[in-house]
Amino acid sequence: MTTQAPASTEVELRIGGMTCASCAARIEKKLNRMDGVTATVNYATEKAKVAFGPDVSVADLVATVEATGYTAAPPRPATTAPAGPVSNHADDRAGDHVDGSAADELAPLRQRLITAVVLAGPVVAMAMVPALQFDNWQWLSLTLAAPVVTYAAWPFHRAAWTNLKHGAATMDTLVSLGTGAAFLWSLWALFLGHAGMPGMRHGFEFTVARGDGSSSIYLEAAAGVTAFILAGRWFEARSKRRAGAALHALLELGAKDVAVLRDGTEVRVPIGALSVGDRFVVRPGEKIATDGVVVEGASAVDASMLTGESVPVEVAVGDTVTGATVNAGGRLVVEATRVGADTRLARMAQLVEDAQNGKAAAQRLADRISAVFVPIVIALALATLGYWLATGEGWTAAFTAAVAVLIIACPCALGLATPTALMVGTGRGAQLGIL
Repeated sequence: MTTQAPASTEVELRIGGMTCASCAARIEKKLNRMDGVTATVNYATEKAKVAFGPDVSVADLVATVEATGYTAAPPRPATTAPAGPVSNHADDRAGDHVDGSAADELAPLRQRLITAVVLAGPVVAMAMVPALQFDNWQWLSLTLAAPVVTYAAWPFHRAAWTNLKHGAATMDTLVSLGTGAAFLWSLWALFLGHAGMPGMRHGFEFTVARGDGSSSIYLEAAAGVTAFILAGRWFEARSKRRAGAALHALLELGAKDVAVLRDGTEVRVPIGALSVGDRFVVRPGEKIATDGVVVEGASAVDASMLTGESVPVEVAVGDTVTGATVNAGGRLVVEATRVGADTRLARMAQLVEDAQNGKAAAQRLADRISAVFVPIVIALALATLGYWLATGEGWTAAFTAAVAVLIIACPCALGLATPTALMVGTGRGAQLGIL
């Protein structure tokens, strides 16, 4: 006699606090270590799709994510009222990306980016163009760069500290270490070295030469890298939101209200009040509220949103019609056969999101690389520091080389390009009727 394995439950968690693909890899690794749990975390959609057994609860999953240093929101409870062609859950999915709250989430990032660009521009210009270097220009650079490295780069420092407390390192760790080291080195050179002397000048050459580090400042590196990384984060956030907008546009195709027949009288009600078996009226030019069967009338239905076919399809009594298609001809009376998440439109939206939450082979490879990339870079920076010290070059040259390794190693796009491409492709395909 065989014993059947207990059925697993699937849940979708909204993850907060992720800043790069290695964050998603850490959460996924922690969840998959739980008994009976299989999880996939997508950085682009900021969601985790988790299958778990009866011995694990949603609260356990949320606690594991929070213990890793991130936030997790359980799915919203389903409402008892019947939903329309777009389910409440589908509305939640769309709202996560394109409603007003999404725009509000971008506001702090945009403010930090503007601050960084405005202040870092003069710092980089003075460091790169010797003609702009007046007496005591270095102190103006410090005044302008300090808010960039502290206020504008604060999300990187905060994320790096959070990850450090959990014994992990992400792309934010590299950004924080690189910009922080460059800024602290500049402070040392200004206050304890020779860089603060009046008349100090920075030359600009296309060749690499060793010099006295105590006479050099790297404020342009600290401020410039912060501005560039913030710009990258801004474009990342916009690309994710626009990709989600494609799914939202698909969900918005459904009707918002419907004229239901109650005792022979037409009563216009919200789409969420429609139930299986209800009969509703569709006038010429109106959208069909939900999937159903024509019980009265004949018309032509424009189903191009589903099939891409521009020629309307003739329907009569007994023919099936699909929600969100448009009645292009006469008056129809339709009996609802599927509502809410069971409609064809809702299932299309679910297919699109499943495709976006899934991971292609290229994305899994990128995630694996990003998970080990940061520790390797830190190890390389330490090895560079040790090598230069061992060859007798001194702390100044050794530290300069190590900081250079940290600053250039911030490829946050490594884990974002593939999932974002999948999001845009699946969303645009859904808009064009491609499944």
